[in-house]
Amino acid sequence: MSAFQPIKDLGFNVGKEVLTDAWPIIGHITPLRKALIQAGENYVRKDQKRPPSTLHYPPGVVRDRAVFGRAIIHTADRLLSRNVSRAVRRNAVDNLVGGLLLEGSDRSIADKFRTEHGHYPPGFLTVSPGHGCNLHCVGCYADSGPAPATLEWSIFDRILTESETLWGSRFCVISGGEPMVYRSEGKGILDAVEKHPNTFFLMYTNGTLIDDKVAERMAKLGNITPAISVEGFRERTDARRGKGVYDKVLAAMARLRRVGVPFGISITATRQNAEEILSDEFLDFFFDQQGALYGWIFHYMPIGRSYTLDLLPTPEQRLWMWGRSWEVIRKRRIFLADFWNHGTLADGCISAGRFDGGGFMYIDWNGAISPCVFVPYSPVNIKDVYAKGGTLNDAWGEPFFASLRTWQEQYRRGDGHHGNWMMPCPIRDHQKELRRLIAQYEPDPTDVNAREALLDKEYARGMIKYDEDYKALSDPVWEEQYLRESNHA
Repeated sequence: MSAFQPIKDLGFNVGKEVLTDAWPIIGHITPLRKALIQAGENYVRKDQKRPPSTLHYPPGVVRDRAVFGRAIIHTADRLLSRNVSRAVRRNAVDNLVGGLLLEGSDRSIADKFRTEHGHYPPGFLTVSPGHGCNLHCVGCYADSGPAPATLEWSIFDRILTESETLWGSRFCVISGGEPMVYRSEGKGILDAVEKHPNTFFLMYTNGTLIDDKVAERMAKLGNITPAISVEGFRERTDARRGKGVYDKVLAAMARLRRVGVPFGISITATRQNAEEILSDEFLDFFFDQQGALYGWIFHYMPIGRSYTLDLLPTPEQRLWMWGRSWEVIRKRRIFLADFWNHGTLADGCISAGRFDGGGFMYIDWNGAISPCVFVPYSPVNIKDVYAKGGTLNDAWGEPFFASLRTWQEQYRRGDGHHGNWMMPCPIRDHQKELRRLIAQYEPDPTDVNAREALLDKEYARGMIKYDEDYKALSDPVWEEQYLRESNHA
């Protein structure tokens, strides 16, 4: 250690405290906020104009990244101007400024992983520590309900620790079941958040269990943001999630606003609500009136409880959603990410840890490790890995995951050209290819629904037909809007 390290640490900590306390002042000085926005916009503009030889992206992808970059900048501006708890402010300064810009320890961990394994590690984990849920939603991908299955706290805690120490990850997604239902060894979700203050948690939740006590604890912790599920307005939300759920969601949002916890919305797009969730009325209500900071759109996936292709947005609806979502992001500059339509922002699919790192892997309540929440086929269980003296790194190296990463890279780059990143998902957009890999590596279905879907010939035919229909619609758009340089001069 350098003799000057204690002085450096002291200065750094004092600086973080000053920035934390200055946040509300900065948020209310309009000229200063405008200057920060302009600086961010200038950076995005400069990045967009780099010579094509240094980008390695189709011109339309560069455009999408610039548009979404501006949306992120304006989302940060909205956060600056809102009531945010001191712990949230300090966590943002500590993780974003300290972890990413100054300390550099995360990068050294990732570089060590690359030296040992040949590729960068996953950027984060998605963990569903509990199967239980207080609701019984139609078509739930996890088939959740009053189920007792939970991941033991000691294993859950070790998983979080290893993602930090072996991968350098400072981010974790919590799904379920309903995360607020999880209990093991006397611990709950917020105990995990508290024990891992250097990790920021995004929690997908139905919101109905966020009472005053829960909201206040989140505000004190500062390193968690809930993404609350809605299906549209009251009628559609209550139809899928149960009568009265919509009002409970709005009550939870009010509590979070009061204590200064940033939150977002999580939306399942179906054939029935695709137009509603992208309407100006819906966006005005949740982003402007309710104060949602961000939104995630998940297209209904025909997997899980009572899976059916009838709820999938049609190929025509999906293409409309692609155009409408980019119109919303461009004009309103809000953080609204569509996992299936915005592959251009993430170099295609990011499941199974991705070929060049930055992706994610998924672990469920039984310890089964899968490429993704929506690909419920697992070659290995984390409990078995630990019993044999292994770590997350051993799970990452499983051949099934490696094969998916290789497929992603081949599809992303193609034979001298790019695959269509408007359809990046193995299970949704390339069902035939995923089935080939499953047949080759024989990962176990994680539940009876996943097994039935794998054996259902009508399901397979329907999914493959969907892929073909959407390819016919989207390929011309990909060629015209993304690959032609003249459209982006």
